[in-house]
Amino acid sequence: PFEIVVDKVVEQGMTGVRAKVNVHEHHHDHDHGHGHGHGHHHHGRHLGTILKLIAESALPDPVKERASAVFQRIGEAEAAIHGVDIEAIHFHEVGAMDSIVDIVGCCLALHQLGVDGVSIRDLPQGHGTIECAHGTYPNPAPATLRILEGFPVHDVDEPFELVTPTGAALVSSWRTAAAPPSGSRAVKTAYSFGHRKLNRRPNLLRATLYEEADDRTVDEVLILECNLDDTTPELVGCLFDQLLEAGALDVFTTPVFMKKQRQGILLTALCNPSDRERMLDLVFRESTTFGIREHLSKRTVLERSFKTVATPYGAVRLKVGSRNGSPVTVSPEIEDCRKLAKENKIAVREVYDAAKKGLE
Repeated sequence: PFEIVVDKVVEQGMTGVRAKVNVHEHHHDHDHGHGHGHGHHHHGRHLGTILKLIAESALPDPVKERASAVFQRIGEAEAAIHGVDIEAIHFHEVGAMDSIVDIVGCCLALHQLGVDGVSIRDLPQGHGTIECAHGTYPNPAPATLRILEGFPVHDVDEPFELVTPTGAALVSSWRTAAAPPSGSRAVKTAYSFGHRKLNRRPNLLRATLYEEADDRTVDEVLILECNLDDTTPELVGCLFDQLLEAGALDVFTTPVFMKKQRQGILLTALCNPSDRERMLDLVFRESTTFGIREHLSKRTVLERSFKTVATPYGAVRLKVGSRNGSPVTVSPEIEDCRKLAKENKIAVREVYDAAKKGLE
């Protein structure tokens, strides 16, 4: 049994809400109205107990999966820091019922909003020390830093815990991009305040709900490129295939002449901005380059659909590109043509031409 109390507040000239979880648990002292990691002796639980609690609940399946993943993430971080098996981890603050309500509640809210992507540029880091169940720790808490490995952060001159392990686990498992998709419309914004007063900034979290633009044919791509002149072409070929397998939208190479007219290869990869880190790692690991240039670019694509046509040699799929609902270009799938050409022992071009003819 618990209740969520929401108060309307004005802090530093900003209007918003402050939410508090009141839990009616027995047999222990409970200090209501505080966040996590502040040294209160909360009721602890093991990870298995919490996951069982979630699994047996009446929550929708996507919420169960999301909430369980967040707890798993915190458990793995704590286990790594304390050098013990994950099953031995006894959640102190995070095991407290109010934290379970926090995490599950956030995952349920995200589900009820029908959100299909979360963009966060970076997270703030305070300094100094913090008190928690294990004693005095450096700020940010070791678990927070472990969870945020590979996540962009920035330093802030505040001697407080600005991101808790709970907050870190939630946003790092939700984040799908650094910024909303290009052309998105801001629909609604909400401000939520924490309980502690910071020195130089309001203690708030701002969330903005965006709606993606109706025109899905315009999107933003990241272009990565580098010059290679001290590697064998076969290795460039391997990297070419690996980039496509890793989700690059397009990859191509161009012969170039470099200083002293040395022949080289310009490698260019188009990818989703959210795949940036993965693609950079791949190019650095698999090539000899010391630097990669990057720039964002807009591209307009045709709406794609498929249809099948009959030919004297068998059925061939056609890729149809449309603009504003009207077909603009049609091309037979070359793999289908190749397969039928082999079966019928004829030229691929014959099947290709027959497919185009079948469309007329």
